[in-house]
This record gives sequence, C-alpha cells and structure tokens, in this order.
Amino acid sequence: MDKQHKDGGPRRGRPRSQAAERQILEAVIKLLEEGVSLADLSIERIARTAGVGKATIYRRWAGKEELYVEVVRSMESPSPSPAGRCLRDDLVAMVDNVRVRGAAKQSSALLHNVFAQMQSYPRLWSKYHSLVIDPRRRLFDEVLRRGIENGEIRAGIDLEMAGDLFVAPMLVRTMLRPGRELPGPELAERIVDAVLEGLRPER
Repeated sequence: MDKQHKDGGPRRGRPRSQAAERQILEAVIKLLEEGVSLADLSIERIARTAGVGKATIYRRWAGKEELYVEVVRSMESPSPSPAGRCLRDDLVAMVDNVRVRGAAKQSSALLHNVFAQMQSYPRLWSKYHSLVIDPRRRLFDEVLRRGIENGEIRAGIDLEMAGDLFVAPMLVRTMLRPGRELPGPELAERIVDAVLEGLRPER
C-alpha cells in the first residue's frame, strides 16, 4: 500500500523507479562481466538477473538496443554542460571529455569489449550514434554557432568540419594509438588554442 504524504496524497514512486533502473543496468553490466555476449543477452535473462519483470524493462526502454545504449552511456563520462560564458572554456571542456571517454575505453577491458561487439550489430551501432554521438555533435555545433554570433569565430565556416578539427586530434591520441601513454587534460587546451587560431575572424 502506498505511503501517504503529510497532505494525505500518495507518495510518488520516483525513488523506487530509479532503483529499478539501476538494478536493470547493473544486471546487464554483471552479465557482460561474466562473459555473456550481446547476442546472448535477452530481455528475459536481464529481467531474471535484475529480479524484475520484463514489463518493468519495457516500460523504460523500447527494446534491447535502447537498453544496451543506456548501459554503455552509464559506463561513460557524462557529456559536459557548456556554461556559455567563454567559448574557449566550453570547447576545452568538450574536447577534454573526448579524452576522458577515450581513456576509459582504452583502459577498461569491459568497455573495449562492448564497443567491439556493438560494431558488429549495425542497428545497435546506429542507435548508439543517434542517442549518444549525435547529441554531442549538435552540442559542438551550438557552441561554435554561438562563437560565430559573438564574433569569436569568423562567419561562413563549415560547422561540422570545424567540430571534427577539435575532436579528431584527441581521438587519434586516445583511441588510435594503443600502447602509447594516455594524454593529460592539458592536451585539450593545446588543441583548442591551435584550432581557434585558424578560425578567428581575420584582422
């Protein structure tokens, strides 16, 4: 029976909902750590491991792809929230987030394994991009567009290409050079300063 608020109304079940979501995500991670492949992960198996009903999972996620993406997102560092006060600071925070995420994938055997498996499932890989990667790209576009409006970046640049110029050097250092020493946070500042120098309005 629902507990009552002081005003006599029923207590909302938000904490219980968050607990169930955490149980489900932890169940998927537990199964992956035990060596269960993405192909063998089923909603039935996840529900049984989490101690919830299948309906509890389907109320939160439309299917396995969305659930898997949420699990991976929960294992990654969250996307930064640009403050909007300083273009350089916002860009440094976002580029350094690429470093943190790349370092985690390189140093975590579980994350590395999950990403390797995800790329073998086109639907799942596409879903990951639409729910995780695309919003981050749009965030870059918003920050760069604001820089143009403020006169900090010259007008007429290709926003998508400019975003790639900031992100690509960090991706190369953290993900395409396995075995090399992982870069520190100062690299984000060096990348941003170098790219911004080429994007500023002509004097």
